[in-house]
Amino acid sequence: MTNALLLAAGSAFWFGLLTSISPCPLATNIAAVSYIGQDVEKPGRVILSGLFYTTGRMASYTVLGTILVTGLLAVFDVASFLQQRMNQALGILLFLTGLVLLGIIPLPTLSTGFTRRASEKLAAMGFIGAFLLGALFALSFCPVSAALFFGSLIPLAMRFQSHIFLPGVFGIGTALPVLVFALAFGYGSHAVAATFNWVSMMEKWFRRITGAIFVAVGAYYIYVYILTPLFSPAI
Repeated sequence: MTNALLLAAGSAFWFGLLTSISPCPLATNIAAVSYIGQDVEKPGRVILSGLFYTTGRMASYTVLGTILVTGLLAVFDVASFLQQRMNQALGILLFLTGLVLLGIIPLPTLSTGFTRRASEKLAAMGFIGAFLLGALFALSFCPVSAALFFGSLIPLAMRFQSHIFLPGVFGIGTALPVLVFALAFGYGSHAVAATFNWVSMMEKWFRRITGAIFVAVGAYYIYVYILTPLFSPAI
């Protein structure tokens, strides 16, 4: 594995981790873990249910990422555009995604009524229901998670023409915090509350730092690949 791809894998993992601990997905994940563990007395089964839930999330992100990247790269015009204009497009996407992460650009939040009703039904289906619940909640994008997935992961995967690997690494990143909450839930509500408070506090700083980096890198790309050629005198 080249150093560039290794760095891309680390970035994809970080995007997934940040997605999972963002406020909306974090609340959804906790609610899902509580649903799938509400009638289970043994901590081991709660943790195992959490593992099936995280596997469902990973599967959804991997499949969706694979479809999008493969489909876009299969279109000749898109592939040609990426070869010629990838740095320009990446600069704009990074800059806008950074503004979303910093809260400067607000995005609408979709209604979660359907997912709440579905969670109650799937929670009664045991481990298979936990897997399906994870797959469903992964597709219930919130503003931050949508910005990270569509504005960061997909362009990164397209740049490296990674159909499965990078989306899969992103899915693994989204899984780890859920497993932590499954462990905490298995050992009592106090552990969940303490874990939630700590993660919520750290998420704010992680998101702000990542957003600032995105804005800085995006601005640099825009300056180098868009503004400089635009205003440079023709030779």
